[in-house]
Amino acid sequence: MKLLKTDLQKFAETFVDPSLGLLTKGTKLAFKSSLETDFVEVAAVKTVPDIGSDPEKVDVTSLEDDKKKAIAGLQDSTNLAFGVVYKGKNFYQLLDKQGTDKQYDWKITYPDGLTVTFKGAFSLKLGNAEVNKSMDYTITVVVSDGPYIAAPKA
Repeated sequence: MKLLKTDLQKFAETFVDPSLGLLTKGTKLAFKSSLETDFVEVAAVKTVPDIGSDPEKVDVTSLEDDKKKAIAGLQDSTNLAFGVVYKGKNFYQLLDKQGTDKQYDWKITYPDGLTVTFKGAFSLKLGNAEVNKSMDYTITVVVSDGPYIAAPKA
């Protein structure tokens, strides 16, 4: 009888059951230019903003109405600001790419495989420096297309 050797730790790291809720540990942010095929991960991301779009409110009230009426208009994509711990290399990989109008593809991957993709130009902002605080920076993406939320692939 041949025994199969299984690495349970590796299995546990690849399977995430979000049925009771999802811990955000392991969430990743990555980017690429339209000329590249592979995404490059941004190391040490600390915060991911709210993701989604709010529809504009379109007033459709007429002079015959006794109360204001509105319908949902186009969705408004806001800027997305990501907090990142400064580690030198992770900042430098973005430094010469920021502040231009060049559009990049972005992808957020959550631990259970849920992904969010969007396109946009970005800028960097160094955080304040103070006693007993990590050096941080912010990546602000001006979203030009998206965000698109996709369920994990089975």
